[in-house]
Amino acid sequence: MYTPICHFLMVHFDGKYSWAKVELTMHESVEVYLGDSAQIPCQYSFTDANNEPSFVMIQWFVVTVGSSSRIRIFYGDNKNQQIVDNNTDYSGRIEVTSDQLGTQLNIKDVQLSDEREFFCQVNGLAAGSAEGKTHLRVFATPEPPVIEGVLTGISVTSEVPSKVASCEARNGFPKPNITWYRNNMPLMSTPGHVNVLILSTRESSGFYSVQSTLEYKVVKEDKDAQFSCEVSFFVPAAIRTVESSSVNITVHYPTTMVELWKESPQGLVKEGDMVELRCQGDGNPPPPFTFNREQELDVDLESRGDVLILSPVSRKDSGIYQCRPLDADGYTEVKGEMQLTVHYLDPAVVVPKESEVMLKGEDLAATCNALSSLKTSTVWYKDGQQVGKGNTLHLKDATYETTGEYVCEVTVPSLPALHTSGSVHIIVQGGPQLVGVEQEVQLEEAAGRMVNLSCEARGHPLPSITWNIIGSQNWQEVVSKASELVAHSVVSVKVTSDISALCNASNDMGTEVKVFSIKASKSFSNSHWNMCVTEGSGVIIVVIILCLLLLAILGSVLYFLHKKGKIPCGRSGKQEITKEKTTKDDIVVEMKTNTKNEEAVLLKAVNGDKKGPSDVQKTNSDDVRMSGCETDES
Repeated sequence: MYTPICHFLMVHFDGKYSWAKVELTMHESVEVYLGDSAQIPCQYSFTDANNEPSFVMIQWFVVTVGSSSRIRIFYGDNKNQQIVDNNTDYSGRIEVTSDQLGTQLNIKDVQLSDEREFFCQVNGLAAGSAEGKTHLRVFATPEPPVIEGVLTGISVTSEVPSKVASCEARNGFPKPNITWYRNNMPLMSTPGHVNVLILSTRESSGFYSVQSTLEYKVVKEDKDAQFSCEVSFFVPAAIRTVESSSVNITVHYPTTMVELWKESPQGLVKEGDMVELRCQGDGNPPPPFTFNREQELDVDLESRGDVLILSPVSRKDSGIYQCRPLDADGYTEVKGEMQLTVHYLDPAVVVPKESEVMLKGEDLAATCNALSSLKTSTVWYKDGQQVGKGNTLHLKDATYETTGEYVCEVTVPSLPALHTSGSVHIIVQGGPQLVGVEQEVQLEEAAGRMVNLSCEARGHPLPSITWNIIGSQNWQEVVSKASELVAHSVVSVKVTSDISALCNASNDMGTEVKVFSIKASKSFSNSHWNMCVTEGSGVIIVVIILCLLLLAILGSVLYFLHKKGKIPCGRSGKQEITKEKTTKDDIVVEMKTNTKNEEAVLLKAVNGDKKGPSDVQKTNSDDVRMSGCETDES
C-alpha cells in the first residue's frame, strides 16, 4: 500500500500526508525472509510542474530499537552525492538508488532486528518537503514441531484432565501458533475436558520458541486415539502449517468383561491330561485373576497370573470354573466362567470273569462293560479274529473248537485315546470225542507184519487213552502225547493172527471206544494194495508212475534179450527170470481220511515173499510176477 504525502497542507487522511507542493508515496509494509534482501521504495513528485526545484535532498531514517527516536542512516541529493552514515546498524548493508520517479532503500542480509519502521524524507527547499514511512517485516520459518506423549498410563477414573502430550516449535519469527488434534480433528479448549497451556520464549537470538501442553480427560475409547499437534506461522504474504507425528497414549481402565476358555488340550479332555485354562479381561493394564470352582467359591485355586493349570485331571475335576479380576478400581463382580468336562473310561468288566467252564452243547452269553462318559464301541476277538460286536457275545451249541480266550476291546469313537480291554477264557467240558467218524476200522494184513494203530481223542478234562489188544502179545505204544484238549496215542502191533485192538479214551465225563479189526492173511491180499493207495490221491499218482516205469524197464529188458537170442521163443527154451529176493524192510504208511471225523494210521512190515492173485501179471508164459508196490521171486 502506498502512502502519498504532500507539503504545506499537512492533512492526514487515510494514511496519506499531503503538502501543497510535494507528494510522496511509500508502502505501508514490506515483508521479507530472514537473510534475504529488502527493497523499500519511496516515490515522490512536485505538484507545480512548472516550478520543480533543481536541488532535492533525500534522507533515510530508522526508528531506534526500544525507543521512539530515530537516527539517520543515509543522505544524498538528486545530483551525485550519496552518503551512508557511519556507525549505524546499517553501515555497509544498505544502498540507495534514485531515478526520476524517486528513491529506493536496499537492505542486504536482513536481520531480525531490522523489523522496524524506515522513514524517507524528501526536501525540495523552496518547493517544499515531504516524509513517509514503511514497516519492514521479517519472517523466519520455525523448526518442525516435536511432540512427546506421556509415558505413564492415564486412568479414565481421573476427575480432572490429565496431561496427554506436549508439543514444541522452536526458532520461529514472528511467534508461531500451535493447534492440537485428536484423530485429525482439532481440539478446542473446553473447561473440565480440554486444557491447552502455552509457554512462549524469546530466545537471545531473537527467535521465538513456543511450547504447548495438552491436558485431556481420557475415556476408554482413547486407547486407540492418535494425538498430534500442528504449528502455524507467517511467511511473506501467506500463512503456512507443519504437522507433527502422531502419538498414542496408554489409557488405564478397569475390567468390565472377562472371558475364560480352555487353552489346551485341543478337543475333548480325558483323565490324565494336563489342562490349561486362560482368563482374559478387557481392562488395562491386565489385572491379576483369581480362579475357583462354582462348587467352592471360597477356595482360590493356585494359578499363575491369568493361567490355571490342572494336571493330571480326573473326573472329579469336572465342573464350572470361574475367574475374577482384581482391579484396584473395583468391578469385582465381573467374572468369566466355563464348563470343564473330564471324560473317562473305566477298565472293562467281563462276565464271566477270567475263565468259564461250559458243557459241550451248552449256550453261553459273555458280557463286557466299561463305564464311560462317552458312547463306547465293543468288539470281541478270538485268536486275532473278530468273532462278535457289542457288549454281549453269544456262544451257542459249544464244541471243543469253542474253547479259547475271548478278548473284548472297548473304544470311544469320539475320543480314540480312550480304550480298554478285558478277556475271558472259555473251556468246553465233555466226554472224549474220538477223531474219525468210524467207530470200527476193518483191516486185512499179512501175517508177520507190524501195524501202527493211531488213536486221537479230544475232551475236557483231557482224556486218557488205554489199549486192549486181543490176538497178539507183541505190541507196544510208540507215541503218547497230549495238548490242552487232545490226547494222541500210537501203538505198534505185530500181526500173528486175527487181532481186535480196542482204543479206550476216557475222562470224568465218559468213555469212548474205537475198535480196530485186523484179519491176518498169508497171501498178498488187497490190503497190500490198499496200503499203497490210502495215503491219498497224491501218493496214488506217485505209486502208479513208479509201477509204470518199472513195467517199462522190464519190458525193455525182455525185448533186448529176445533180440539177442538170449531167450528162445518155444516153451522148450523157457527160462525163468527171477528177481533177487527183496530184503526184509519196514514200510510205514500213515493212513488219514480227508474227512473231519476219520483218521487211521496203518504200519505194515513186509516179511518174506508176497503173492496176490489180483496183483500178478504173466507175460509170454514166463513166471514174472509184479505187484503194485514190489516184485517177488516165486
